[in-house]
Amino acid sequence: MKLLQQVRQVIRRRNYSYSTEKHYCTWIKRYIRFHDNNHPKDLKEKDIVTFLNYLAIKRNVAASTQNQALCAIVFLYKQVLKLDVGDLNKLERAKKPKHLPSVLSKNDVTKLLDHMSGVPLLICYLLYGAGLRISEALRLRIQDVDFDYMQLIIRNGKGKKDRITMLPEKLKPLLKDQVRKVQNLHRQDLAKGFGRTLLPNALSRKYPNAAADFSWQYLFPARTRRRDPRTGIRHRYHISPKKIQRAVSLAAEKAEITKKISPHTLRHSFATHLLNNGYDIRTVQDLLGHKSLKTTSIYLHVLNRGGMGVKSPLDL
Repeated sequence: MKLLQQVRQVIRRRNYSYSTEKHYCTWIKRYIRFHDNNHPKDLKEKDIVTFLNYLAIKRNVAASTQNQALCAIVFLYKQVLKLDVGDLNKLERAKKPKHLPSVLSKNDVTKLLDHMSGVPLLICYLLYGAGLRISEALRLRIQDVDFDYMQLIIRNGKGKKDRITMLPEKLKPLLKDQVRKVQNLHRQDLAKGFGRTLLPNALSRKYPNAAADFSWQYLFPARTRRRDPRTGIRHRYHISPKKIQRAVSLAAEKAEITKKISPHTLRHSFATHLLNNGYDIRTVQDLLGHKSLKTTSIYLHVLNRGGMGVKSPLDL
């Protein structure tokens, strides 16, 4: 479809991720099929609203799913077709549930990590010890680990922002060992004619030899090489987040932790435990990379304060 080719070109020109490209193209195809394959140029504001309301009311999708569809359609009209989508006043928003984040106690974190090993354990150390998102940990490059200043550089995080967070002392020898393993693997790949990785934005054109540089390799590379669908380069991408999710799920089962948890729970626990230890909320906000202090303040509600510090009459 010529329209989808245009969408992909605009997305790549704006340096969006391949995941965003896939999701946007999928939603645009669903939108067109919903309206009997009519071209979006022939559809009006009410047609956009009808599709999005169908998702919320008939399909009962989550608020994040409806919002993703909305972003894809708005991108199509504004950036590709150069058309105005209107105010969408009659849009029925899917309700976003207000859940408090699940947080582990320090004892539960210890039990969970005691049932993990290898690279999944090291990554979970980073999630809990530095407050990283799973995507941020997996996208770390060799050059992002600063052993001299004991810090991690998080590049192009959520909101396309860079930030710096701490590197726990406990992880220094473990990460140095991981760097050595990656270096050995990289040398083997170069000897076989591979060893080139994907560079962000247009760096590959500006620095054509940088893709084979060790400093640009992923800190947690996959076991096998694969072909990139955009460039055709066969390279080692980072390991799959599903591997970490499975490892956390299995460890939680072995540790007999009854809370529903995921790798992201360790990031929630990082923030809550820092606040519990008396650190300033703005410091925690900077370490997490939150744009708004309101986002960080949710962790104040899950601190172990026993009902906001109120003593139950039963205990009296």
